[in-house]
Amino acid sequence: MRAFILAGGFATRLWPLTEKRAKPLLPLAGEPLLTHLVKKIPSGIPTTISTNAVFADDFEKWKQACHAEPGRSVTRGGDNISILIEDSDHEDKKLGALGAVAKWITEENINEDVLLIAGDNYVGFSISDFISKFSGKPLLAAFDIRDLEQAKKFGIVITDSSPDPTTGTYRVTGFQEKPEKPESTLVSTGCYVLPVDSLQTLVAYAKDHPDNIGGIFEHFLSKNMEVACASFAEPWFDIGSFDAYLNATRELVGENVLRAEGVIDRETEFEGSIVLGKNSKVARSKLRNVVMFEDCEVEDCVLENCVIDNGCVMRGVDLSGKMVREGTHLVR
Repeated sequence: MRAFILAGGFATRLWPLTEKRAKPLLPLAGEPLLTHLVKKIPSGIPTTISTNAVFADDFEKWKQACHAEPGRSVTRGGDNISILIEDSDHEDKKLGALGAVAKWITEENINEDVLLIAGDNYVGFSISDFISKFSGKPLLAAFDIRDLEQAKKFGIVITDSSPDPTTGTYRVTGFQEKPEKPESTLVSTGCYVLPVDSLQTLVAYAKDHPDNIGGIFEHFLSKNMEVACASFAEPWFDIGSFDAYLNATRELVGENVLRAEGVIDRETEFEGSIVLGKNSKVARSKLRNVVMFEDCEVEDCVLENCVIDNGCVMRGVDLSGKMVREGTHLVR
């Protein structure tokens, strides 16, 4: 099996946090979102991460940093991660998610099953457990959001009611994209296994549908190919918005303060989920549900539900529900 992680988007909905940073490299609970994903991929599966030309250097630095931390290498004991650079520097020049997969399959002559993952999702379930449910049919992982109103915001998977007695998976009967009337609360998580005998079908479909990664499964159904779904209850987040980012942080950090190396905090009141990035300093402040990146200085502030990017200096200000651009100075 080979793994392919899609990490080439420009994530404009999360600007300014992603103005100069790829979303999969956004820090989440102390480490990049991409690191959370790659750590879950079983040892021995070569992994390709596809990104765009704008963020190429950042992904190479991420890979080098993983090797540099003793005991924390995400390569799981071997150098089996490669960075594939898509020749695009703007959203309208991208190949499209499915187009990027098809190009990789064709140019690398991939002749193995493929673990395909969207790099802007956090998955709490075990990818090893997910792969163990693969039986040679296209397989997708779904999270049961258990709320029909919330289900309207996502791509929904419809299945039959009886699981396969061997794998515990369900046969997929249809899909709905952000439906007004969801027929299911199963949300597609952007994690899939594609059998080797389906790859050329994907390549052909991608020629006319390069952006529709989920559409390939509807196409499989239209070709009378059976598609399976594995449902998981562990936390899952599509980090597509400011609220989703803070919600994921609250889920992973809980009612705790997560301090990175070099943090100094004095006379400060913390409430909710707090993440303090490397070498940041906080004094005489009140923080509630705040994520602070690296090298920040905060004094005499009240911050609630805020994300503060690298190198910000804030003194004497009150902020609520804000994302603060890298290098911002707010002094009152």
